[in-house]
Amino acid sequence: MAVHRLTRAMPRAPAMARSRLLPDPFTLYLVATVVLASLLPARGGFAQALSWATTAAVSLLFFLHGAKLSRAAIWAGIGHWRLQLMVVSTTFVLFPLLGWALAPVLRPLVTPSLYMGVLYLCALPATVQSAIAFASMARGNIPAAVCSASASTLLGVVLTPLVLGLLLTHNAAMGDPLQAVGRISLQLLLPFIAGHLMRPWLAGFLQRRSVVMKVVDQGSILLVVYAAFSHAVIAGLWSQLPLTAMAGLLVVCGVILALVLALTVWASRRLGFSKED
Repeated sequence: MAVHRLTRAMPRAPAMARSRLLPDPFTLYLVATVVLASLLPARGGFAQALSWATTAAVSLLFFLHGAKLSRAAIWAGIGHWRLQLMVVSTTFVLFPLLGWALAPVLRPLVTPSLYMGVLYLCALPATVQSAIAFASMARGNIPAAVCSASASTLLGVVLTPLVLGLLLTHNAAMGDPLQAVGRISLQLLLPFIAGHLMRPWLAGFLQRRSVVMKVVDQGSILLVVYAAFSHAVIAGLWSQLPLTAMAGLLVVCGVILALVLALTVWASRRLGFSKED
């Protein structure tokens, strides 16, 4: 009996070390979604229904987070100006600078037009639903994530074309800023406010049924990925893009992402941010 208890009490380091090397289930879901979109892309009426479902899922995501967050937490997220400033600086300064500075090294790995797409990606803010969902899955500071993601998206209406004008040889089209702001407010901010007004009736349920938030967080991302890849596949993604360029693109994205993660972790620790931040 003593030996049995001692065996149970001993740490199992090898098993833990191995589990960290395995991909998490959500990563496998993402890969499966890309494969599904490549084999069975959404077309015609199904593509239109998918677009509506994606919009509804994103709105539901913000509605539920609005119901889950307390008023004090929301104001604390808005008032965390150092974190908000770091997010904006990373989005519109660090990412573009890295994309531009690393071009001589990374551009030969892909086609010229593909690296232009990389620069465009570096100048864009993150999609709001993925920013909120990933922060939630990582048990991060959700109120601050809602504020920073929404602010970055609104600022991106103006800043992204300006940054692209500096990175590329031609000016980027800005589109209608008022229309973009109206779309963001209708799809994201309005559901968030409505959910917060419903908080007295929904907060307890969401605390008891955390799986609901997890399904909506991950499901909204999977729907967006499936819709985006379906559109790309129908447009000729796999026939127009050489496999060598795709492999190079993975390397380019991996290098830029690794550098940004390293720099933001270092800066966050120097600024004394909490683990959630």
